[in-house]
Parts: sequence; structure tokens; C-alpha cells
Amino acid sequence: MSLRYALLALVRVGPQSGYDLQKQFAVSVGHVWHAPDSQIYPELRKMESEGLIRGEEQARGERGTRRMYHMTPAGEQAFLDWMASPPDYQRVRDPAHLRAAYLEAATPDQARAFLRAHIAQWEGELEQWEGELRRIDAVDNPMLMRRLAVTADEDRERTIAFKRFAYEGLVERARGEIHWARHGLELVDQLDATEETT
Repeated sequence: MSLRYALLALVRVGPQSGYDLQKQFAVSVGHVWHAPDSQIYPELRKMESEGLIRGEEQARGERGTRRMYHMTPAGEQAFLDWMASPPDYQRVRDPAHLRAAYLEAATPDQARAFLRAHIAQWEGELEQWEGELRRIDAVDNPMLMRRLAVTADEDRERTIAFKRFAYEGLVERARGEIHWARHGLELVDQLDATEETT
């Protein structure tokens, strides 16, 4: 259900086409809630049928049309109700930590390769999220700029602060995963050295 609220968060800043929502999702909300493109359009249709958003056909070019989605009062209320409710935490499904629990079945070189790949993955995430923090600080993030354009002056600083807070959490998560994997490399070396001496 979180996909629905992520989409409502995007539509709240103003009417957007499905294509625009798909693009905005990838560069903003998608950092904290991944959804493949194939899920976005069906969810938009479902939200429209439930009255959370209203679709309107608009001319695009000479013969084309596009469907623009607008927030409805019911959609705004659903979003606010979601914000006021406690999070629905899901049990973690983490393939890297699952694999780490059984690394004794891998050779030391295989374990090192896995951990180095994990570090590389999270270093890439860290670089991306630190870049987003810089864009937030410079107020150069496109979705943030759209949000601020429809935000009352007295709420601008709060909007920026909470956006930054979300990305600080992602940065800390990435650093934690990198630290964990580096510790794993030390553990592999330690265990490998112990086996060689026995």
C-alpha cells in the first residue's frame, strides 16, 4: 500500500501525467520506496477508481493526449490519515544478510568477493544519497523545488529539514552496510589465517 501514498505525495504538489509521475518517482520517492514502472500505472488506475485522484485527458501535440492526475479531497484526506497513523513495518527480507549467515559454505575468496561487491553496491548508494543531500542544501532538487513552490513560506524550512532528515538516514544506512561488510572482510581474513595455522 505504500506505493499509493508515495504517488499521492507526488500528486499533492500539482497535477502530473503518469509519465511525469513515473519520472518523478524514480528520482525522488524511489530512493526510499522502490517500485517498478509496471506497478505505477495500475496503481494510478486503482487510485482513480477509488476517487483518490482524478484523471483528465489533455491534448498533447496535434493528435496525442495524455492523462493528467489531480489530487481529490478524498486523496488528500487519505494521505493525511496515512501520515497520522503508525508505520506498518514489514519483516526484513535482506538477501545479503541471509547469505552472510551461511558464508561458511563459501570459500574465503568467494566470501571476500561477495563482501567487496556489497561494499561497492553501498558505496554507490552512499555517493548518490550524499549527492542528494548536496542538492537539498542547494535547493536544487527538482521535486523539492516543486514542493517548495506550493508550500507556505512559514513551512519552507520544515520541508527542507525533513527532506534532509530522510536522506541523512539513507546515508547512515549506507555507511552502516559498508562498515558491516568491511568487518566481514576482516573476519574472513581472521578465520582463513586460523585455518591455515591448524
